[in-house]
Amino acid sequence: MNADYFPPIIVNTAYNHTSMAETTNGTHNNINGDSAVAHANGSPATYSTPSRVTLHLGHMPSKKDIKAPWPRTPSRVDPNNPPWPAYRGYHEYSFAHATMGVRLPTILGKAIDDASRTLNEQYAEDKIVDLVECLERMDALMADLSGNAKLRPIVDDGEGDVALWNKEIAKYFQGKDFMNAPWLFAEAYKYRRLHECFSVSKYWKDYDVFYRQKCDTFSRSTDAVFELSMRFAEPFKLSENMSSKEKAESERLMFLELTQVCLWGNSTDLSLLINMTEEQIKSLQSTGGDHLAATEKNILGNHLNKLWETVKVLREKTGGRIDFVLDNAGFELYCDFVYADFLIQTGLAKQIRFHGKRYPWFVSDVTRKDWDWLLNTMVYGHLFPKASEVERESLRRLGARWKQYEKDGRWQYEQHPFWCTGYTFWDLHSEAPDLFLHLSRSDLVFFKGDLNHRKLTYDCAAPASIPFDISIGPMASAAGAPKICSLRTVKSDVVVGLGDNGDAIAEELDKEEPGWKISGKYAVVLLSEGRPGEKVRFA
Repeated sequence: MNADYFPPIIVNTAYNHTSMAETTNGTHNNINGDSAVAHANGSPATYSTPSRVTLHLGHMPSKKDIKAPWPRTPSRVDPNNPPWPAYRGYHEYSFAHATMGVRLPTILGKAIDDASRTLNEQYAEDKIVDLVECLERMDALMADLSGNAKLRPIVDDGEGDVALWNKEIAKYFQGKDFMNAPWLFAEAYKYRRLHECFSVSKYWKDYDVFYRQKCDTFSRSTDAVFELSMRFAEPFKLSENMSSKEKAESERLMFLELTQVCLWGNSTDLSLLINMTEEQIKSLQSTGGDHLAATEKNILGNHLNKLWETVKVLREKTGGRIDFVLDNAGFELYCDFVYADFLIQTGLAKQIRFHGKRYPWFVSDVTRKDWDWLLNTMVYGHLFPKASEVERESLRRLGARWKQYEKDGRWQYEQHPFWCTGYTFWDLHSEAPDLFLHLSRSDLVFFKGDLNHRKLTYDCAAPASIPFDISIGPMASAAGAPKICSLRTVKSDVVVGLGDNGDAIAEELDKEEPGWKISGKYAVVLLSEGRPGEKVRFA
């Protein structure tokens, strides 16, 4: 457009009988068609839709390209207004649109199929009737999701998170629907509503519509499972013939490789890989050394060496507590266990706390049932019929050692209500101060996976060059904030912490690999030093 050209402004104007129809020389313009003429002749006036006046603003200043200031100041940040623009379901350019419009209805449809299958296996009438009512509530949720209904409050089903949910809905999301609420909140709300379908029932309160999928996916992870169990069935030992320097270097290299195993184990996310074949799963779960060396170049924000420098000093401390905020059940949890086992055996940690979900969440997130199933299947199960006896024995030994860690308290499973709310972790300090204080006593907290990373960073359109410390807000800056490491394979739009050239890297990938943010091909290992040791203060 020519810089000197000013487009006309069209103004709808109401007219007062003939006065506005007269020009400066007293003649009439046919503004309202025949009605103006009729009125001038003394006939009763009739009025049609007003015409429009065109104003040419040729002598005014040109419009300026004014950009909104980002990030928002802390006082202006809230769940509906993140620090940078939120991703919402109606944003057709984002993964939010595909998730809210296609993925979530597909996932809910499969959940309905699972509950229907369970219904057909029942024989007691009271349980059948109770489950039919659960299915009716699931159908109502599908109608709300497909019809983009407004977000209603959560029914009081006795869960510890009801007050948190309904406070957030009332304060920030009155009148919002599935597509115009921020994607992160709307997606979490859908899973909370799905839990409600069962939690208000008599017999099916703890039913997990995703349980079969989680077990089945682990059963198809044969190669990767035994790749690790055959290496780590026996307690880890370094050769006595190695010098202190050689031992330290060997330990460092093994730590870096196992961190990658823990990182890339996150590739198996059931909410994304609903129809994946066994061969595709094997490809994603490859844990061989050559594969890991090749994939390190795909870690776009890479604090691996910085992480090692942080972890190696824990051995010198009296505490040595490490926490894992877990993501997926099955193979990823298995990789987490292998990693945690190494940390315990080498003395890098004395105690490890694992934080899971209180009920089924985002398809494959870890619940207590998933935790127990994995350990008991390893020790007692017959999940891999084609495995050799040596392979099965390696799995049994590994499982037995891990169960012993749990018995003697070195491993502990915990589940706080806050993890299943719509709040991001920017609000953990204010909405769950007990949990924040608990985490502040840890020497290092690993946040596993894409969902936890989205919650850390407020799941908004922050520039890729923004430092991780800045993007996680109070989780880095609040007094007592623990050291945090995010281990995440990139499966959604938010990407931060890529360094000074991060924006250029992201733009280049946008051009060369348009689906790179949701492919799972790339990852980040990002560390925040936090403010450990400072006294936690609450408003």
